[in-house]
Amino acid sequence: MSETVIAATRTAGARLAAAWSWGWPKLFAIALVIGAWEALFLSGWRPSYVLPSPGDTFGALYQMVGTERFWLAVKTTMTRAGTGFILALVLGSIVGIAVARVKPLRLAVGNVITGLQVMPSIAWFPLAILVFGLNEQAILFVVVLGAGPSIANGVIAGIDHVPPAFTRLGRVLGAGPIALYRDIVLPAALPTYVAGLVQGWSFAWRSLMAGELLVIIAETPSLGTTLDFARQMSKVPELIATMIVILIIGMIVDGVFGSISRRIRRNRGLAIDD
Repeated sequence: MSETVIAATRTAGARLAAAWSWGWPKLFAIALVIGAWEALFLSGWRPSYVLPSPGDTFGALYQMVGTERFWLAVKTTMTRAGTGFILALVLGSIVGIAVARVKPLRLAVGNVITGLQVMPSIAWFPLAILVFGLNEQAILFVVVLGAGPSIANGVIAGIDHVPPAFTRLGRVLGAGPIALYRDIVLPAALPTYVAGLVQGWSFAWRSLMAGELLVIIAETPSLGTTLDFARQMSKVPELIATMIVILIIGMIVDGVFGSISRRIRRNRGLAIDD
């Protein structure tokens, strides 16, 4: 056997071992949840029309994913989530950099940003509906308000934790204000910034789900409207199946951000591969 084949075999084996090491705890957790769910169903704690079995729920999920309406709902929800998060990313980053750079601005609005972050996003919907009506703008407005402050605080915290020696060195080397932030401060603040993005996404996702439950737009299927329709029709397996889809999407996006964060920390020597 050639050395190339041996090296390829070892690489494939290492990848399989890493995948198994990453995957088995998650599979074990899923098995525990499903097992507890099945045991609770068999105990008769609640009737089956209130708490369906895992088999009935996953059967409903299988039927749902085979329909065009389901994928249209996923597309609508993800489009709203992506649009709202990008807007929050741009606005939150601009506000965060401005507040971090200008001391009077920080004194003026620093606490306001934190207050907006902790304010429940659902509290904004009455105002959003009054201002924009029952339409996409109302949903996006609340999604941006839900995610933007977390992203802004991530930028501010990241810049605050940049060692002063970095900025002094940049000025000594002749970096102007723009180059200083572009080439030194913001790259150094990147790990904390990404942490702010993760938190911003979680707030955006929660705000969006609340919005889709409150703002029903005719002829526009979404995961939120699917959830509400299942509740109104007492289709509990479909309701729980939709909740599982919402959970899975949130976990996938969080996993993407987690992978980016680990790569950044690894490249900076802050983390190592196991």
